[in-house]
Amino acid sequence: MPINLVWGVLVAVAAAAVAVAAMLLVRRRAPDGGYFKDGDRASGLFGALATGFSVLLGFVVFLSFESFDESRTGAEAEALAVAQQFETAQFLPAQAADLGGELICYGRYVVNVEWPGLEKGEPSDEVNPWGVALFRTIQAAQPESASEQAAFGKWLDQTSDRESARQDRVHGAEGIIPWPLWAALLFTAVVIFVFMLFFADPGEHAIVQGVEIGSVILVMATLLLLIRFLDNPFQEGTAGLQPTAMERTLTILEEELEDFGARGELPCDAAGRAG
Repeated sequence: MPINLVWGVLVAVAAAAVAVAAMLLVRRRAPDGGYFKDGDRASGLFGALATGFSVLLGFVVFLSFESFDESRTGAEAEALAVAQQFETAQFLPAQAADLGGELICYGRYVVNVEWPGLEKGEPSDEVNPWGVALFRTIQAAQPESASEQAAFGKWLDQTSDRESARQDRVHGAEGIIPWPLWAALLFTAVVIFVFMLFFADPGEHAIVQGVEIGSVILVMATLLLLIRFLDNPFQEGTAGLQPTAMERTLTILEEELEDFGARGELPCDAAGRAG
């Protein structure tokens, strides 16, 4: 499920508040000086736990950011490929109007059908129907001149680029972090939290101990939520990836279609569904 930015902040603050409350509760029965008689040894053990958690966390953040960036660059590359194919189609006069309209419908389908599904966490297993329509249209082409033959070959190359970019875009929607890794992160965070409770010392000021455990838990919760966000880049609202590149491409294609004088009735509605 996508993580809303506001809810993420509330969850992190709530986790820190629970940790502070737990520390204040444990302090009531803790002995003076805390449960550990050797504070240096306890601090060394805590450092080992924190280091292991930090290394694992850093690796997961890097992995999830790569997935996020792959989805972002895939969306931009897909939009660019659509624009390039539109220009290439103009060198195939017999199919130019059909290909241009189907490319616009392809972009509309991405923006209005595929993208909302990705934001809801629904995997995009279905093929964009306008990709199939484009294939059928170009399959009927009979290039004769040298320019048409070159455009035909270029079109096929750009189709491969577009399909590859689409795969990169939808890849991040499924999440790449397996549940055992999530379980390891959460388990380690709980162990660190419980270990910190044994530092409860009624002889130390309550505010100081509250700040100590609260700040640690707040940082851990924030980083875990960050990983969750990066592992699900398609979020509703401004926090997640938006189809800005494809929307910009659609605006350009609509204008170019008018300039080329090939503006006819498109085979789809405003949402990209077949009309």
